Amino acid sequence: MATPHVERLRELLAPGADGRRRLLSVPGCWDGLTALLVEQAGFEAAFLTGGGLSMARLGRPDMGLVTASETADSVAMIRDRIAMPLIVDGDTGFGNAINMQRTVRMFERAGASAIQIEDQGFPKRCGHMAGKRVVPLGEAVGRVKAALDARGDMLVIARTDAVSVEGFDSAVERADAFLEAGADLIFVEGPRTIEDTRAVGERFGRRVPLVHNLVEGGVSATDSGAELEAMGFAVGLHPLLLMHGLVRAAPEWLAVLRETGSTATLGDRIARLSDMNALTGAARLIELGRRYDAG
Repeated sequence: MATPHVERLRELLAPGADGRRRLLSVPGCWDGLTALLVEQAGFEAAFLTGGGLSMARLGRPDMGLVTASETADSVAMIRDRIAMPLIVDGDTGFGNAINMQRTVRMFERAGASAIQIEDQGFPKRCGHMAGKRVVPLGEAVGRVKAALDARGDMLVIARTDAVSVEGFDSAVERADAFLEAGADLIFVEGPRTIEDTRAVGERFGRRVPLVHNLVEGGVSATDSGAELEAMGFAVGLHPLLLMHGLVRAAPEWLAVLRETGSTATLGDRIARLSDMNALTGAARLIELGRRYDAG
């Protein structure tokens, strides 16, 4: 029997009557609160970003420092809070193909709807950082096959980071090989030009759902979801939107407190405790407690 959130993701990615897919905009999250914000904002899916998890949990950059078990714990916490599809960053599988299979099983049990896996060497780096390495094509295809063999009904997103390492033609070759191996979605990370981005859409867009990374300040040649949709892409990831907003605004809030000893002047620039209780469902939990207390 299909898992409801996986089935919903399949529906969202399916092409329309004209054979084209609408773009699914997917913000990043890293815990129950950020996932809840994404859901309550009306989005149809969320992305557990490895970079966001590393920055939020460790205060460290996206350089392969988060472990598989830490990520699985985060998946489980988020799944306990939201029902919508959750795409999870699986990095390189946290080791070889056998580690990949264990990672896939862990993430699926925890509640992932899809896992994104990469062809980088370990330890990996953020897809928009310099100095990356990719493993040989045969090993990369083996990772995809291992993930597919280990999953139940969770989707597998195969990502290549070869554009910045071996060039665009190599990345397209790898994407073709991943698709032939059976990947459910294809993700060519970081095409440098609109022409290359369009070429990816033309080559793959009608064959398989395509993923594109729209991280603010990254190397993407476009920041327009409408433009990506027109080129045939199905998923636009915004992995660090909430993180970037917090980091830009937080120093000002802290400066006000440091300088004045009060947060009163922040006014409506910050939420209140009542807002947080409403967002997180305090009233409903209190009512549940009363119901069970009454027997």
